[in-house]
Amino acid sequence: MARKKKKKNKKLVIVESPAKAKTISKFLGKGFDVEASMGHVIDLPKSQLGVNVEENFTPKYITIRGKGKTLQKLRKKAKKSKEILLATDPDREGEAISWHLAHALKIDEESNCRIEFNEITKGAIQSALEKVRPIDKDRVDAQQARRILDRLVGYKLSPLLWKKVRKGLSAGRVQSVAVRIVCDREEEIRNFKEEEYWTVDTKVQAGTKKEFDAKLHRIDNKKFKITSKEEVDKVVDQLKEEKLAIKKVKKSKRRRNPSAPFTTSSLQQQASNKLNFSSKKTMYIAQQLYEGLDLGAEGTVGLITYMRTDSTRISKEAQNASRNYIAKTFGEKYLSKKAKSYQAKSNAQDAHEAIRPTSVQRSPDKMKDYLNKEQYRLYRLIWERLVASQMSPALYNTLTIDIRGDKYWLRAKGSIEIFDGFLRVDSSKSGSKDELLPELKEGEEVNLNKVIPEQHFTQPPPRYTDAKLVKTLEQKGIGRPSTYATIVSTIQNRGYVERESKRFKPTELGELVNNLLTEHFPDITDIEFTAQLEDSLDKIETGEVDWVKLLKELYFPFEERLEKAHKNMEDVQLKDEVTDIICEKCGSNMVIKHGRYGKFLACPKYPDCKNTKPILNKVGVKCPDCEGGDVIKRKSKKGRPFYGCSNYPDCEFMSWHKPIKDKCPDCKRILFEKKTKKEHKHYCAAEDCGYEKVVSE
Repeated sequence: MARKKKKKNKKLVIVESPAKAKTISKFLGKGFDVEASMGHVIDLPKSQLGVNVEENFTPKYITIRGKGKTLQKLRKKAKKSKEILLATDPDREGEAISWHLAHALKIDEESNCRIEFNEITKGAIQSALEKVRPIDKDRVDAQQARRILDRLVGYKLSPLLWKKVRKGLSAGRVQSVAVRIVCDREEEIRNFKEEEYWTVDTKVQAGTKKEFDAKLHRIDNKKFKITSKEEVDKVVDQLKEEKLAIKKVKKSKRRRNPSAPFTTSSLQQQASNKLNFSSKKTMYIAQQLYEGLDLGAEGTVGLITYMRTDSTRISKEAQNASRNYIAKTFGEKYLSKKAKSYQAKSNAQDAHEAIRPTSVQRSPDKMKDYLNKEQYRLYRLIWERLVASQMSPALYNTLTIDIRGDKYWLRAKGSIEIFDGFLRVDSSKSGSKDELLPELKEGEEVNLNKVIPEQHFTQPPPRYTDAKLVKTLEQKGIGRPSTYATIVSTIQNRGYVERESKRFKPTELGELVNNLLTEHFPDITDIEFTAQLEDSLDKIETGEVDWVKLLKELYFPFEERLEKAHKNMEDVQLKDEVTDIICEKCGSNMVIKHGRYGKFLACPKYPDCKNTKPILNKVGVKCPDCEGGDVIKRKSKKGRPFYGCSNYPDCEFMSWHKPIKDKCPDCKRILFEKKTKKEHKHYCAAEDCGYEKVVSE
């Protein structure tokens, strides 16, 4: 008897991550299966170039190692499903993943098989199901062109660097520009010549009124520059002889407007400045908030919209919801007179909304119990930014006072906040710190109580912080929202830049590679050329540029330069740094090697001796528990620094706070150092002691 075929009564929805699958399943119900592809399942091979340049740059795609079982599972599910919907991320990379899945699962890419949504909420998912569309091949081509170009540049340049500089090096198209930006800043700092200059502050008073501060503003009604002690002494002596009076009192009002909702770049910058998050950490936490978290009785819900965007636009629904919340919670006076729309930058793709909470009703206080500390801090930043964007400006009364003598003019400024406006919710913005000046009238005489000359020296431009580097990349058109965090982490991982006091500094290797690439491949490190190329890649998505033609125009000149570089580039092999650490297996002095996870110690007699060990970051203190090992600085799985014993696991000493050389004056045991934004103190951890000393606040 023939077996009946099982009825295909479910639709299969494929997303990228299990967390997203879990959240979406709750909204779709029993008629759907939701499975995760775990990101890309198909890509170019790692072991070879994977691009046939002679055949119009035809890529050779393979199943990514380790993804075979995932793909097999998806194929089985697909056969049992009556319809397959590809719901990967709403950007080019997500479109490319859907395209690869369509080919792997034998789905017609021109059929209605693709859905996308900017937020993982019930309404957004249901709306997406009503707008099923074919795969956007132009979007796929834009991603494919970028991927192939980056592969060609990386896989062709890297062997050149192995040959000329050091084995294991790699070079990337966009990363090389980022390294150049850091190197150029370092060159500015080296070439900077400081100049001396002086400022003159004063303490003045009109009659019996409150004393206030005023700055020397002009000399002989001209801007001035005092460059020596002799000059400032002369100015101070003459100023003391001046008869001063109030010449002008100017009262005015100042408005301070809120910022636009977050883009990827502005979120990374603000999280770096206010939360001390790296770009990579910001995007990791934002991904969790986007994909969904368990909110107790409400279930798993996505808390923010898609976090890779260059748009400041928000939907009318989100705008209206925010305005209703403001009026109800804070009152009508806190609501901006008109609904505010923010203009996207001229080169923005504006593909989808700004980063915002999916529901303004989920205030940070309501979410606090469901989020870990880092999730809460980032969510609060995003929530406050959206709400503040629709609020009234903050208002200040300002007062400017011009005080004049015959030759010297002083100026005093003060302001007072009269309405906090959007500052009511935006904790990332600080209020005015100007002092309030006394009530003064024109013509009043002013007494000069004190003159305070101060010496200064011009400062070189600062090195880039995480926030400043991302801002610079965005301003110069280097990379796109989805790539900023990757660019910053990649140039660190490759050993081309390092952090010093939270700022990026090029390594010797980074400067060497940058100089070689700039000399022999000027287009690769040229900022303007890279920005124009990014625009060309964007135009592939709109169908304005043919991707194969673009690659031909770029690659063949590059190939010619590559051949010349192999012949003409000087051989500057970097020698490994020799240490005083002896290899316990063969007695050689170990050397510092560079791997994908950073520096490590290795025996120079490899392959005869294959001994390696991590570099121990000693703090100069012996372990207080075993007294035989050294206290070393380590990092937890989440990247948090801690201090442990070099004899681990035999000794399990661990502290989040740094041990110091000083001994406790009370019990003679080891002291620890605790630093926060509010205080810096040394303390004894012994339970029977409790000694503490505040170093600074």
